[in-house]
Amino acid sequence: MNVACAPDMRVLIADDQPDLLDALRLLLKSEGIDMEAVTSPEAAIAALEAKRYDLLLMDLNYTGDTTSGAEGIDLLSRVQAIDSSLPIIVMTGWGSVDIAVETMRRGVRDFVQKPWDNAALVATLRSEINAGRDRRRRAEDDRREYEEARRIQRKLLPTALAQIEGCEIASHWQPAAGVGGDCYDAIAFGPNRMGLCIADVVGKGIPAALLMSNLQAAVRAFATEAAQPAELCHQVNRILCGRIAEGRFISFFYSVIDTALGTLSFSNAGHYPPMLVRLNGCVERLPDGGAVLGVFNDAIYQQGHVAIASGDRVILFTDGVTEAHNAEDEEFGEERLMECAVANRTCSAPALQARLAEEVSTFTSGAFQDDATLIVLAIE
Repeated sequence: MNVACAPDMRVLIADDQPDLLDALRLLLKSEGIDMEAVTSPEAAIAALEAKRYDLLLMDLNYTGDTTSGAEGIDLLSRVQAIDSSLPIIVMTGWGSVDIAVETMRRGVRDFVQKPWDNAALVATLRSEINAGRDRRRRAEDDRREYEEARRIQRKLLPTALAQIEGCEIASHWQPAAGVGGDCYDAIAFGPNRMGLCIADVVGKGIPAALLMSNLQAAVRAFATEAAQPAELCHQVNRILCGRIAEGRFISFFYSVIDTALGTLSFSNAGHYPPMLVRLNGCVERLPDGGAVLGVFNDAIYQQGHVAIASGDRVILFTDGVTEAHNAEDEEFGEERLMECAVANRTCSAPALQARLAEEVSTFTSGAFQDDATLIVLAIE
C-alpha cells in the first residue's frame, strides 16, 4: 500500500493534453495529492496569482506545431516573478542540453520524461514538495530575523543628532536590502563641546544588530566629558574583545569637538579616515588611531588633534558609500566623494549631506549593496 502525502499538498499541472491530465489526476488522487490542471500558460499564471501551490508540474510546449520550448521558457520567467520559491518540475517527451540548461537557469528543479514511471514520478513530487516547504520555512525564518534585526538597528540609530553652538550636524543613513552594521551617535557635553562617533560592524542580521547594541552601550558608558578619544577606544575595545564572536570586528571613529577652543580631537580604530575640507578647498584626512575594535585585547590607540575654523567641513562615512557599485561594477570611491565635498564645501551641513547622498545614489541608480552612512559637520 502506498503511503499518501499530506492531503493539503497542492500541485498545479500545466499541459495541453487531456489524456495526460486525466492519467495524472487518477495517479495523484490515489497518492493523496491535490491536483489542479490548466492547459495554457495564461491559465497557469492566473492560477498562481489566485492561490499558493506546493509545486508546478509543467510542459514546455502548448502549441501543437512547435517543439521549441519557447512558450515554456517564457512561462518559467513569469512564474519566478510571481513565486520564486515555488518548486518547478518540467515534463518533456524530448531532450535538449541547451533547453535543459536554460530551464535550470530559470528555476526548474527536475525533469520528468514522457511517458513516466508512476512510482518514480510520485517519489520526485514528494521529494520536491518537502524540499520546497523546507526552503519556504527557512525563507520565512530569515525574513523574521531580518525584520527583527532591522527593528533593532533603527531603534539604535538616533532620530536626531545632538547640536552644539558654533557648528551644524546633518546625517544620512541609506539602508541596503540586508541588515548591515552601520552605527553613529552624537553626545553633547555642554553648549560648545560634544562627542561624535561612527562605526561599521562586520556582519549582517541579528548578530550584527546585537553587536551594535553592545557597542552603543559601551560608548555611552565611557563617553564622559573628560574622556579622551584614544582612552575611550581602548576601554571599548577591552569590553568588546571579551564578548565579540570570532571573525567579527568593528571599525570605529570617535571625536570630541570643542567649538569654543576650535579643536577636534579624535581616535580612529580602523575606520575610513574622515575628510576635513577646509574653506580654501584643501583636504586633510583623520587617520590617527589603531586597530579595529574587538580583535586585539592589548591594542594601543593614538590620538590626533586638528584645529577647526569657520567654514570647515568634516565628512564622516562608512564603506557603504565609497564601495557602492554602479551597473558596470565600478566603485564610487573616496576620490569622487572628496571631489563632491570640495565642490560643495560652502553649503550648509544639511545641503552638503544631501548633495553627497544624491551623488552616490545617482552613481548606483539607488541600488546600495551595503548600508551607507554620511555625517557632515559644518563649522560656523
